[in-house]
Amino acid sequence: MTDALMQPWDGPYGLPRFEAISDDDFAPAFAAALAEHKAEIDAIADNPEAPTFANTVLALEGSGFALDRVLSVFYNLAGSDSNDARQALQRDFAPQLSAHYSDINNNRALFDRVETLWAQRDELGLDEQDARLLYLTRRGFVRSGAALTGKQADRMREVMSRLSSLGTQFTQNLLKDESSWQMELAEDQLDGLPDFLISAARRAGNGKPVITLSRSLIVPFLQFCPDRALREKAYTAWAARGANGGETDNRGIATETLKLREERAKLLGYDNFAAFKLETEMAGSPERVEELLMQVWTPAKAQADADAAKLTQMMREDGINGELQAWDWRYYSEKRRQAEHDLDEAKLKPYFQLDKMIEAAFDCSTRLFGLQFEPLDVPLYHIDARAWRVTRDGQHVAVFIGDYFARPSKRSGAWCSAFQSQAGWPEAQAPIVVNVCNFAQPDEGQPALLSYDDARTLFHEFGHALHQMLSDVRYSSMSGTSVARDFVELPSQLYEHWLEVPEVLAKFAVHAETGEPMPQAMADAVLGAATYDMGFQTVEYLGSALVDLAFHRGAAPEDAMAKQAEVLAGIDMPKAIGMRHATPQFAHVFSGDGYSSGYYSYMWSEVMDADAFDAFKEAGGAFDEKTADSLKSNILSMGGSKPAEDLYTAFRGRMPGVDALLRGRGLVA
Repeated sequence: MTDALMQPWDGPYGLPRFEAISDDDFAPAFAAALAEHKAEIDAIADNPEAPTFANTVLALEGSGFALDRVLSVFYNLAGSDSNDARQALQRDFAPQLSAHYSDINNNRALFDRVETLWAQRDELGLDEQDARLLYLTRRGFVRSGAALTGKQADRMREVMSRLSSLGTQFTQNLLKDESSWQMELAEDQLDGLPDFLISAARRAGNGKPVITLSRSLIVPFLQFCPDRALREKAYTAWAARGANGGETDNRGIATETLKLREERAKLLGYDNFAAFKLETEMAGSPERVEELLMQVWTPAKAQADADAAKLTQMMREDGINGELQAWDWRYYSEKRRQAEHDLDEAKLKPYFQLDKMIEAAFDCSTRLFGLQFEPLDVPLYHIDARAWRVTRDGQHVAVFIGDYFARPSKRSGAWCSAFQSQAGWPEAQAPIVVNVCNFAQPDEGQPALLSYDDARTLFHEFGHALHQMLSDVRYSSMSGTSVARDFVELPSQLYEHWLEVPEVLAKFAVHAETGEPMPQAMADAVLGAATYDMGFQTVEYLGSALVDLAFHRGAAPEDAMAKQAEVLAGIDMPKAIGMRHATPQFAHVFSGDGYSSGYYSYMWSEVMDADAFDAFKEAGGAFDEKTADSLKSNILSMGGSKPAEDLYTAFRGRMPGVDALLRGRGLVA
């Protein structure tokens, strides 16, 4: 039923009619929408009239709506609820889409029309958003190779097609590895594990307890399992994802991807891929990125080394004389956390109910931005997903979808996406936003319980959702999260701070059985431990970020894994701390271009989020009305309608230094 995909959606509040869509619909809808977009592009390029902003730039902005609708449904479902049919379609669509957009970017007549307008830009009488759209349109063409001709243009098309296929294969390999491994546990091997983990393990094994490679299972298992051999077995399997020597091995894909990216950059006239990629980011250059990362690496490494010595001593007290290993760190760190901060995650979890944390995230946005949330009883793409209508002053703002539970068909991690982005042209279009997480699903009739890190993840992704929902710009191509990669994490990381506000914890961190609020001593311990183990967390993140940067700033390596080892040796990466994302699992970098040369962006944004929350503190409190309005007006509503540095400066009056970040992570006195 291709109309349900291609035509403007007519479900409740503009939702797709998921119940009318089957996997058989995607291929014909894709083919029809692709042909329709091609015809639209040809009409613009072949227009005999002289180029104008309306008949060229606006016409481009207004093209491909049917294709956008088809792909937004398909790729959201392929990521959150994959199956064999959808994976086959991904492999089929990837090269076709690459060829399609290569044809657009190499359409010389089309590019010439845009170049004509660019040369005339000062005489066109454009307002700020129209001028920004012209700038971004031209920049997109140039960076895609529109100025290339002949063999160079042909080669760019081949490179982009191959990169698209490699990214799809990388993702599917990782999903297959994550969903196919499990470790059965005997009843006596459950000793020492908290009830919530035992329950989740039984559910994963349909009654028989198993540990899978879902983060919601593997991380707490590594935290609580007293059997070192079992921890080693689980960690080794987790670290081997995408590197098992079989058909799902991603190591060769990573190496080939890096070589093709280097070739792409050089075709466009850049020395390396990092120089190409960072040109449009706030950082601007690999040198500025490395400077930031190393400013943080030195104190983080010192903290991690000091913590490792303490954990090693604890291990010695258990009669283990070997070296502290990666499968030991979380276990002994959890024991140390309980001892130093009187925090037992098994006792803490009942205070972080999923439904209460959703309510908390909603309530904070109500107090800050006036948003209201009304549950919707509508058909969605999976039984686990749920939806809310979002309003402000009685006016419809958005539809928000939450899809929170782990399942084998869902790729790992957590993310925010949109079925539809906000736009004011050619008519008002309200966003349809989705948060996807991988929390452990509870037994039937029981509340879903989160770790404190899970709760932070929920707030983080909802911060991205707010960026989408509060967007108020003219064009969808620059709305919401369509901003520089090292700016996009600012709203999400900033929103995490509200989980730590004492009055938020007092109101929403209530016990799942008794309904009693978290005891003040426990709340104080939670906040007091906010920077606990931050050496570990910072080092595992920076290891990945520095490897990503090194991969892309020089000549592409002959062997990605050898390069990874070289970089980690060069920074003296602690043996007992693994990279947050080792190369064969580094979907941020290898499933597409998104975070390639850009994984540093979480830390770049954290420099700003620490400083931005200081603005609320300086104004007198986390819910200061004037500061919240400035955040909404200058950042959350603006999308990419202005350069990111201009948006932040409008909010804060200046750009921040790294000091607030180091204080926030507890890495300086």
